[in-house]
Amino acid sequence: MLAKTLVRPSQLMLSNMGAVGSRVIRQLRRDPRFVAIALVMPVLIMYMLFLFFDGVDAPIFDPKKFVVPIGAFMVHFITYALCAIVLVRERTTQTLSRMFISGYRQIEIVGGYLLAYSILATLQSLIVLVGLNLLFKLDYGLGTFVIIYGVIWMLAMLSIALGMFVSNFARNEGQVMPMIPLVIMISVFFSGMLLPIEKLPEFIRGVRYLTPMFYANEGIQALIAKGAQVGDAVGSLLGLGLYGVILLTLAAGTLRERD
Repeated sequence: MLAKTLVRPSQLMLSNMGAVGSRVIRQLRRDPRFVAIALVMPVLIMYMLFLFFDGVDAPIFDPKKFVVPIGAFMVHFITYALCAIVLVRERTTQTLSRMFISGYRQIEIVGGYLLAYSILATLQSLIVLVGLNLLFKLDYGLGTFVIIYGVIWMLAMLSIALGMFVSNFARNEGQVMPMIPLVIMISVFFSGMLLPIEKLPEFIRGVRYLTPMFYANEGIQALIAKGAQVGDAVGSLLGLGLYGVILLTLAAGTLRERD
């Protein structure tokens, strides 16, 4: 009897998440421009990245060391920025308010949006990794590629949740715009992607734990290093997972029916 009592609320929550996700998917199908931007923009940026690195005339410079973390950053930036803007638009058009009126809870709304946008995250991560492999002739093993894809996919999902969390503090698209470069700059400067964390002043190094890009970059660097093993990235994957749990909790906890 107790088991049935516990199962029913869980089934209802999953059903409500599915309902929210289905509504968001229908909305995405009516907005092909948004989908095109999310999927085509990484291709254009990758090609420009290829042209840039192709023009670097330095024998000791190996672009393969940088392109995968930069590709992960592209996914992080595009997914986070687009989702933050779209979620604010959902708020200004009263879509979120109607969901609350319909009886959906915060965690169900957040989970539904995450479920719907996971389709874009999956495609975007695949496009980026395949594109980087074709352009830069990456010579990693299949197992390494699979784990790298998993890291980029997890980063994309966390970027969606981060976009939802940030959008909860903005009333309109104008207010969310300054938040986008703030988060992205933290990702650039404190992820270790451009400069090793050890080179930063010690008092500010702790900021790195605030960005999912730090955990993703650590995992990717561990995977692409010579003689690396899959187990070398376990710590970073666990960090991404823990970050995700905390972020989803914050996104659901700060989601409000009205401003």
